[in-house]
Amino acid sequence: MPLLDLQQISYAFDQHAVVDSLSLKLAKGSIACLLGPSGCGKTTVLRCIAGFEPVGAGRIELNGVLVSSPEAHLPAERRRIGMVFQDYALFPHMTVAANIGFGLHGAPGAAARVTELLATVGLPGQGDKFPHELSGGQQQRVALARALAPRPQLLLLDEPFSSLDVDLRERLALEVRSILRAEGATAILVTHDQHEAFALGDEIGVMYEGKIQQWDTAYNLYHRPANRFVADFIGQGVFLPGHVLDDGRIQIALGVLPKATMNACCVASPGAAVSVLLRPDDVIHDDASALRAEVVDKAFRGAEFLYTLRLADGAQVLSLVPSHHNHALGESIGIALDVDHVVAFAHGSPCATVQPGSLAIVD
Repeated sequence: MPLLDLQQISYAFDQHAVVDSLSLKLAKGSIACLLGPSGCGKTTVLRCIAGFEPVGAGRIELNGVLVSSPEAHLPAERRRIGMVFQDYALFPHMTVAANIGFGLHGAPGAAARVTELLATVGLPGQGDKFPHELSGGQQQRVALARALAPRPQLLLLDEPFSSLDVDLRERLALEVRSILRAEGATAILVTHDQHEAFALGDEIGVMYEGKIQQWDTAYNLYHRPANRFVADFIGQGVFLPGHVLDDGRIQIALGVLPKATMNACCVASPGAAVSVLLRPDDVIHDDASALRAEVVDKAFRGAEFLYTLRLADGAQVLSLVPSHHNHALGESIGIALDVDHVVAFAHGSPCATVQPGSLAIVD
């Protein structure tokens, strides 16, 4: 039995559907993320789970107990759910220890639990300090410790790293993952930052227009997107037009994708037009290649450059190149394809299963 079970839940505001027939299951001890652009409904889902918002349809169960439906609504304070907010929401007049122990209400063993959590979140001996004496990352750890103190059955994190600088976000996400693992916690993170989601989540649900477009691992979201939105939202890449040849291979401007990348799920007929997704790591620098492309933009990333390259037909592709290859704008360089598997999109040709080393054509 899953710890959390959302069954076709919907929520509307002023007759506008914010969440639309959304379902998901979360096993005990799992860490999941809801990832998507602003306004996709991910925070509303979190608020419905927490009990802050009623559902208009469907049901939410926690440990097999119904907590939300149009006919029933268990108050938030009775759900044993912890919450970590974007702005930390720490009490400024209380010490770190008092903040962490706030939800324990002086229960037996409260002081020991606070000491334990201070060590778990990497702040031993900091209990007598006040929130303003800590850095943003330390304050977020205190907020996490406070939410974990009563040992909730589920922890919800609403954009908890958005106020931190970019370099700190991913590092803190990894630290939070370790803390949640140490506590054996079950958690859901809401974020618009895919790097945070990748660093923290066992499973990630990509949301758009109130629906989960794909619920999967980070690897599969990147390499095996279920639809065009997921392919476009996750990572970087470009879509090149192509068409299916008589023998089933796909012709694009960079060449013909070999038949070895095909499998039986491809149902596009010969001559069908497709859009092929190419990631920056699919296009490699090759001085010996007869295929040339013009450097139109470049971004230095330390070990690599991300080049934007213009092909002879005017189409553009991205390429990650080791940074010792420092090419000038306007320079013509040799490129080649290095594609393990390809995802292509064609109307009327859905492919539900994408295997490694396959070419998937999905609608």
